[in-house]
Amino acid sequence: MTSKQRVVVIGGGLAGVRLAARLTGGAAVTVLGEEPHVPYNRVLLAEVLAGRYAPEVAALPEAGPVLRRGVRAVRVDRADRTVHCDDGAALAYDTLVLATGSNPVLPPLRGLFEPGGRDLPDGVHAFRTMDDCLALSAAVRPGVRAVVIGGGLLGVSAARALAARGAQVVLAQQAARLMERQLDAEASALLHTHLEALGVEIHTECRVRGLTTASSPAAPQLPGRRVTGVELADGYRLEADLVVLACGVRPRTGLAQAAGLDVRKGIVVDDRLRTSDPRIHAVGDCAEHAGQVYGLAGAALEQADVLAALLNGADASYAGTRALTRLTLTTAGSPGPGPGTGTGPFDLACFGETTPRPGDDVVRFADATRRTYRTVVLRDDRLVGGVLLGELSTVGAVARTWEGDEAPLDLFHLLTDDGGH
Repeated sequence: MTSKQRVVVIGGGLAGVRLAARLTGGAAVTVLGEEPHVPYNRVLLAEVLAGRYAPEVAALPEAGPVLRRGVRAVRVDRADRTVHCDDGAALAYDTLVLATGSNPVLPPLRGLFEPGGRDLPDGVHAFRTMDDCLALSAAVRPGVRAVVIGGGLLGVSAARALAARGAQVVLAQQAARLMERQLDAEASALLHTHLEALGVEIHTECRVRGLTTASSPAAPQLPGRRVTGVELADGYRLEADLVVLACGVRPRTGLAQAAGLDVRKGIVVDDRLRTSDPRIHAVGDCAEHAGQVYGLAGAALEQADVLAALLNGADASYAGTRALTRLTLTTAGSPGPGPGTGTGPFDLACFGETTPRPGDDVVRFADATRRTYRTVVLRDDRLVGGVLLGELSTVGAVARTWEGDEAPLDLFHLLTDDGGH
């Protein structure tokens, strides 16, 4: 990359900032960040909401290039190779990178929006951005009634964080178990027990039908804008002062679609992370590679590193990410005896395919004394997925075996506490 090359990165999140920080050679790099905040690590938002971290702890290291905060790209002109912004600026590019991330999914709930309106009722929040996190932090207090809709990774993290702040939390999950995409039934049951011990009331196989609202004290002329409850499909009503929408995310592809790029679930990219326009690349939550949208921090970072290497002149390609998800749930100031009690830290890691196919082998180790649970799925003598819960001293060794697509030499040794030594 020469110093004359103009690189514009749309997106000031984890992927965009990582990419910009890795670019060398003196290229003119501009990062457009829609949010007014300094770039931050979205993974840490639950810890900020729980009160364990101050917001500034989530800040990402300085990327070095020019970062324009609070600026939104509104149009990409591929013929002129120009990005048009909402502040009237027009930025020319030689290489454009879309790192636009994803938006929270807002479910079609009755009462969520006024007819023709776009504003959520007071007390209803998504949980995706720093602004969402700060708004929830300002609203939560001991005894407040909070309903979290969605029992995936984000919903579980939000429920734990609100409980840590003293809220009375109800978690409504449509599926039969918590984190059903990542955990097997046994691990999900242990997570269920842990959250209940923290005071979280959990409803699974529970479909939310709508919200009930009343006049907002801040705007009494606009009736029906303060949430008062959540209605379930079976007619049951949950009282609520706060509602958190944790129903998943959807890649932000509007700019790419308007520019005529190939978009399916996400912005389609090849092994060099190029879109259907070779001058435009995509990385992170908005990108779809080989039919997969990852939506995980590990994949976003790996894609950013590969693209930086390519733009720096190296021979590199992206072959997909084998992502391992880790979650640590703790209570404030309570080390406690372990995950089974709910009073101590609950550490889990999950990777690959945790649900076996016909013909797969499943190996499980459970230690009631240490409150640990480990299960792995093997296919043709190779690890294809697993869940580790409790003490995670073996997670590094297990992950290396899985990522290397190797047959484990000593599975018992690998899954016991000294497996990494």
